[in-house]
Parts: sequence; C-alpha cells; structure tokens
Amino acid sequence: MRSKLRLTACLGLLVSTIAFSQQTMPTEYSSVLSSLGRQGDFKEGVLKVNIPRNDLKVVVDGIATPTPFGFGGWIALTRGTGMDVMMGDLVLTEEEVNPVMSAVLNAGLDVTAVHNHFFFETPRIFYMHVHGHGTPADLANKINPALDLIGKNPPRNAAAVAGRSIEGKLDVAQLAKIIGHEGEQNGAVYKITIGRSDLSIREMGATINARMGLNTWAAFYGSDSEAVVAGDVAMLEAEVTPVLKALRANGLDVVAIHHHMTGTQPSIFFLHYWGKGEAQKLARGVRAAVDVVGKPKPR
Repeated sequence: MRSKLRLTACLGLLVSTIAFSQQTMPTEYSSVLSSLGRQGDFKEGVLKVNIPRNDLKVVVDGIATPTPFGFGGWIALTRGTGMDVMMGDLVLTEEEVNPVMSAVLNAGLDVTAVHNHFFFETPRIFYMHVHGHGTPADLANKINPALDLIGKNPPRNAAAVAGRSIEGKLDVAQLAKIIGHEGEQNGAVYKITIGRSDLSIREMGATINARMGLNTWAAFYGSDSEAVVAGDVAMLEAEVTPVLKALRANGLDVVAIHHHMTGTQPSIFFLHYWGKGEAQKLARGVRAAVDVVGKPKPR
C-alpha cells in the first residue's frame, strides 16, 4: 500500500513538473511576437522579445565581438494592475538614435535613457531604454514603427574595420565558481545574469524583476589566457562608489554610469564596465563588484 502511495505521489509530482515546464505563452503575448515578427520567450511572468543586431559586425578595441557579447536588444512585457508594463533596451548605431527616438515618442511611449556600453568600438553603438503602459497589442503597435527603423542602413563609420577573433575556449565552470553564479552559453559567449532579488521594485502593480532589466550581468568571450568581459551592475545610490572602487582596483574599465528606469523607488543606477585579459582574473574583478551590491550598509 505504501509503495502504491509513493508511486502515486511521484507520478503526481512528475505530471505537475511536466505541466509547469510546458506552460504555454499567453495568447496575447504570442500575438505580440507575431505582430512584431520576432522571437522571444515567456518566463517568470515576463515576455522577452529578442531584437539582436546580427546585421552589425562590432569591433571593440581591435576584437571582433559576437552579437551575444552585448549587442542583443530586447523589449519585455509583464502584467500589471489593469494593464501591462513594457521596458526595453534597443541597440542602435549613432545614425539611428534620433529617428528611433522620434518614432518612440510619436507613438506615445517614453525614452528613459540613451547611453554607451563601450569605448573604442566600431561602429559606435548606443543603447536606448524605452518604457510604456497599455495592453500587449497596443504596446506592440506603438513600438513597431521604431523597431522597423533598426538595421535598415549600414552605419557610416564601420568601413574597413575587421578586428580579430580570439581562438580557444573558456573554462566556464571555473568562471561560474569564481563569480558564484551559473551562466548560459550563447555561441562563443558565456553570460552570467544576477537579479536583484533583495529589492522590491514595482510599477503599476507589476514586479520589475531581472527579466525586466533589474539585474547585474557579465558576458565573457575568448579563451582562458585571453578574454574580454563586458557587463552591467544594478546599484542603489550608496553602492555606486564601492562598485567603482572594486572594478578599478581590479583593472576593469568603467564606461558609463546612468539610470535605465525613471520614477522607481528606490532609485536604481546602472554601471557598464569592460575589460581584457586572463579570463579568471577578469572574473575575480567582476566578483569584487558583485560582492559589494545587496549587502546591508553601515549607518
């Protein structure tokens, strides 16, 4: 009898696990992907729509860097109270910034930030954060004219810069061990994303989580002996200077400090960094910054 009960319980757990893993995307979010003509996924209550810049061949400080290293734009939608909240990060050439901005604003959406992630890159790349409220269909219709402007013309300053690739592989298990978080492999890039689960940020009743952009991340490309890293740190005001000190003490370059979201309480600041060198040394620099955030501060 006990064996049958155990078997029944195990089968019930298996069925529920399969059902959870096979949860289907809400119909209105499937319609968003169809209307935008793009791919995406639905996890943790968030639709993430991918807007990668596969059309660009970006060289950073002489290194030809793959798209997943930091050139994958996105928009995300999550359900709030009575309406959805949309946030996004569009990857643009300098020629695209103002036409795309006008399209976003003319549609009744907000632009909350425009900034760089890199120095010494060709072509020059900028990142535009967008924001809006409404039904999924309405938000898709509003953002679509801006997305239609992306990637239509080659940038003017990208000619004759090829860059070099880095041969070899990364010991990603060791990188994850050093930083203290597992990552995901996307082509030649290994990316670790760390949410700020210690913070409770809500908008229009919606939880603003890591998939909505409230996260710290590090992307690695190259080999153990020669690698590059790029990333972003989500910080409270009191964490900004300690993070800066941690990165600089470990030889990582800080390339931008700014906000991505407006009107949040508490205010969140974001810091972009970049570095080149031995992979595990770079990872230790990232870990030094990660160890600063999310810790109680002395009064």
